Amino acid sequence: MKWMFKWFFRITFLLLALVIGLVLAKDAILKAAVERQIRVQTGMDVKIRRFSLGLLSPVVSIEDFKLYNPPEFGGTAFIDIPELHVEYDRLALAERRLHITLMRFNLAELNIVMNEAGQTNLVSMIDMSDARRLRDARPEDFEFAGIEVLNLSLGKVRFLDLKEPGRSRELRLDVRDRVLKNVRSESDFLGVLLLIWLRNGGSLSGRAMDSPPEIINVPELLRANSSSQPAVAPAPRR
Repeated sequence: MKWMFKWFFRITFLLLALVIGLVLAKDAILKAAVERQIRVQTGMDVKIRRFSLGLLSPVVSIEDFKLYNPPEFGGTAFIDIPELHVEYDRLALAERRLHITLMRFNLAELNIVMNEAGQTNLVSMIDMSDARRLRDARPEDFEFAGIEVLNLSLGKVRFLDLKEPGRSRELRLDVRDRVLKNVRSESDFLGVLLLIWLRNGGSLSGRAMDSPPEIINVPELLRANSSSQPAVAPAPRR
């Protein structure tokens, strides 16, 4: 009986060590899986310095995310995101609804490249992603249920023309710690970006926040700006 307990202890210890090892390595395993899936979906190379998925808390954190253009677009960086932090509603996720309670999104740089054939990397990536999404469409895809709080930082956008480099331009957004509340759709997000741009004189230049950042309630802001627009008079009859 002694040898039985001895082997039972060894097997138990081995299984425990294996489980602990998998828990400790889960972020590295998931990071590799995420990188592989992004390569498949976009056709672009990707590097992630750190990926963290909470086991006991519904939190996903990504640090230093970089997506690189394919050779026909110069092989340079396409997008550089120093931080993407997401806290989500676990109960909603179980119902296949993506309800985000908090998101910190920090975009350092976006490079839109036009190759010598006149195609842009942005359109090429969207077309490829849409084609794969239609091919791999599944009825159990998640429904977007909104973002309660979005902390947004935007760096710069560069337009690079490989055929005529003299036409290349750079737009510095300099938006830091803009807090948007109740973002319910893509149109909400784009509408608020436009309003931020108009508020800053059409330059989209933000400012460093020495005090707590301005909190923008998206539905109220969009409703207020919509109601303040002058009515368009009907065209006179001829």
